[in-house]
Amino acid sequence: MIARHVRRITCFAIALAPILAAQQPTPKPTTAAEAPNRDTSYIDANGTAHVTRVVPVPQTISPEAQKSLGRREPDQGPPQPLEQRRKMTDAYTASARIEWTKICPNTIVEQKMAGVPVRIVTPEGMPGSNDDKVLLNLHGGGFNSDSGSYTESIPIAGYTKIKVVAVLYRLSPEVKFPAAVDDSIAVYKELLKTYQPKHIVIYGTSAGAILTAEVAAKIKQLGLPMPAALGIFSGMGDFARNGDSIAMYALRGLAGHLDPPEPGAHDPYYVASTDPKDPVLSPIYGDLHGLPPTLFVTSGRDLLLSGTVNLHRAYLLAGVDARLVVYDALTHAFWYDPKLPEAIEANHVMADFFVQQLAR
Repeated sequence: MIARHVRRITCFAIALAPILAAQQPTPKPTTAAEAPNRDTSYIDANGTAHVTRVVPVPQTISPEAQKSLGRREPDQGPPQPLEQRRKMTDAYTASARIEWTKICPNTIVEQKMAGVPVRIVTPEGMPGSNDDKVLLNLHGGGFNSDSGSYTESIPIAGYTKIKVVAVLYRLSPEVKFPAAVDDSIAVYKELLKTYQPKHIVIYGTSAGAILTAEVAAKIKQLGLPMPAALGIFSGMGDFARNGDSIAMYALRGLAGHLDPPEPGAHDPYYVASTDPKDPVLSPIYGDLHGLPPTLFVTSGRDLLLSGTVNLHRAYLLAGVDARLVVYDALTHAFWYDPKLPEAIEANHVMADFFVQQLAR
């Protein structure tokens, strides 16, 4: 069984933001004897829910995913400092590169485009007919680290047989919005010198999914030609308001540390002094008409589930060809993990969508 402790559903700074404040005393993790064994629910005078839920691992997912959900993780906090987070992320991505390359052989070249560092992933066996196509990846990592330039590019390159350019944009808190948008736009403009816009796709996961929506809004604002398609995989488009999921799920879903929600904009280290309702920072407040076909992917225990489905709905209301795939029970960006059958499936779903849009 996976027990859920009391969580207040109000506002919450995005869980992937760095913890830069002074370290607080670390509480002891909940023990088996202390874990609740029944559901409780109390709604206070403000409508805030104080809840406990006891949630079994569902049988609707693969044995590998069940094992992953059942992995114990202590709920003490606060999260690790940024320096430690970056070291752990770098170690993880180095390992993930090896594991994904076993499945999707490739060559990777690091260079600069328009002065911005990029990783260019060329899949083994790429046919000459795909030489005129390119996928632009904006990686995840909470805007403060790189957790996805390998894990998002290697499988997608392998399954599409199309070259991927992963943008290594500048990170927060050293720089603020719109630095990452500016870097991504600079690389997109450079690609437009070689590729037709109908042969380019822009996509990303987590912070990269948010950035993908921001870049699409900026492309429209600048009057640049739109790419063939977008991929927004566990993202959001609203830094001013919070949905349910960010108050209920941590990075590992129902496992691990989660602070009670706090008022204020998501990720103040990234937003800084920008109005949270700025139509590029938060595209849900802008004019979304005329955006290209977009695939949204999220999962049932994703902290950005609400953000993803709310932005998807906004795209639909603007008349965009927007598709949504939600995987039951799985956690944030589960498609990073090559050991999960659902991850292989999700990457194929993403890749197939891109191939279909580039063939139009």
